[in-house]
Amino acid sequence: MTDAPSLARPAPPPPRRRLLVSLPLIVFAALAGLFLVRLGAGDPAFIPSALIGKPVPRFALAPLEGLKTGAPGGLSDTDLRAGHVTLVNVFASWCAECHDEHDALMALGRNPALAGQGVTLAGIVYKDDPGNARRYLGEKGNPFARVGTDPSGRTGIDFGVYGVPETFVIKGDGTVFYKLVGALSDATRPALLDAIRRAAGP
Repeated sequence: MTDAPSLARPAPPPPRRRLLVSLPLIVFAALAGLFLVRLGAGDPAFIPSALIGKPVPRFALAPLEGLKTGAPGGLSDTDLRAGHVTLVNVFASWCAECHDEHDALMALGRNPALAGQGVTLAGIVYKDDPGNARRYLGEKGNPFARVGTDPSGRTGIDFGVYGVPETFVIKGDGTVFYKLVGALSDATRPALLDAIRRAAGP
């Protein structure tokens, strides 16, 4: 005679196993929430930076050899405390998005309203061959009043650069006011111009 089958329910999995099974769902939900917040943020290229509201990092970059600018060569944190708003664009000749945004940078450099406010453009050449960077600006035009070279990427790291291109709005006292990640475009230009206007205010 055989025993009757047991009607007892199987024991629930241990808590640790339940957590491991649920982990992918938790991660997915967190990422989905982050994407929803980003979509509703209004400015898809704006990524908060730990430097916003803080002084620019200390740095002193050598000039791009052979490039003529309207100001002495090179770029340092002292240049960003000259009492006027500065746009700092981090770029490289090998960067496709930098090529895409270059005409927009040239237009900003020629903008009479910005010039009237004393706004200047400065460039940081990021991990690029000097000869290639010089040819890039020579062929496409140079929108920058000052250009410094960052061959090691150390200054980019100090600025919290994710990847080129990135553009920073720096107040006249050297405070980082705004950070734009990615290429300047018709979609991102209004937010950048608004940041410049607010940075120039009291």
